[in-house]
Amino acid sequence: MTRLERVFVWAGGVLFVTSLAVCLYSYLCVWGRPVFQATSLETNDTHVIAAALAAVAADALLLALFAAHHSVFARERVKAAVARVIPDHLLRSFYVWVASGLLILVCVFWVRVGGDLYRVTGWVALPFAAAQLYGLWLIGQAVRGIDPLELAGIRREAARGPLQVTGPYAMVRHPLYFGWVLAVFATTHMTGDRLAFAAITTMYLVMAVPWEEQSLVRSFGDEYTRYAREVRWRMIPFIY
Repeated sequence: MTRLERVFVWAGGVLFVTSLAVCLYSYLCVWGRPVFQATSLETNDTHVIAAALAAVAADALLLALFAAHHSVFARERVKAAVARVIPDHLLRSFYVWVASGLLILVCVFWVRVGGDLYRVTGWVALPFAAAQLYGLWLIGQAVRGIDPLELAGIRREAARGPLQVTGPYAMVRHPLYFGWVLAVFATTHMTGDRLAFAAITTMYLVMAVPWEEQSLVRSFGDEYTRYAREVRWRMIPFIY
C-alpha cells in the first residue's frame, strides 16, 4: 500500500469516528433542544402539524439517501463495477468514506420537527434508563467480535466467521437492531426530532432484515435456515 493510500484509509477511519460522534451529538444535544414555534397570533395547530409533517418527510428522504447507499453497494453488479475503478484493498475504505459522509450530511441538513412529546424524571425514569442500557449492551454484544479497525475500513475485511447462535442471538436473530430500537426509543426526553429519527431508522432496519437474511442464507445455507426455524423472532421479541 502506498503512502497516499494509507492516508486515504486512515482519513476514512477518522471520518467514520467523526460521523458517529456527529450523530450522537445530534441525537443527545441538538434534537433534544426545543424549537421555537411562531406565536398563536401568527399560526394555528394545523399549520404547526403541517410543518412538522413536511419536516419528517424531508428527513425521511435524507435517511433514505443514506440507506440507499447500503442497499446499492450490497448489489453484486455494483460491487463489480466499483471494483473496476477502486483497488480491491481500498474498497472497504471507499465504502466507509461514502457512508460516513452521508451520515454527516443527514445530521447537518436535518430539518427540525420540533415539539416536546414527553419528559420523565425521578424514579419513573429508571425503566427508561434500564432499557437504554440494555439496548447498548445488546449492541456491544453483537459487535464485540468485529475488529474496530476493520469496521472503520483501516484493516481489510476478514472472512466471515462462524454463525452466531448463542447469547443475545438465541433471543432474536438480529440483536444489534433490537438494541438500536431500545437505545433510540427508550429516552427519558422524547422530542419530535428524536421520535422521527428513531422511527425512520427503525423502519429502514425492518425493511433491510429480509435482504440481510438472504445474504446470510447464501453464506451459511441450511445452517442458517435451521437457526431461523429455532429462533423465531427476527428483530423484536414477540413482535417481529
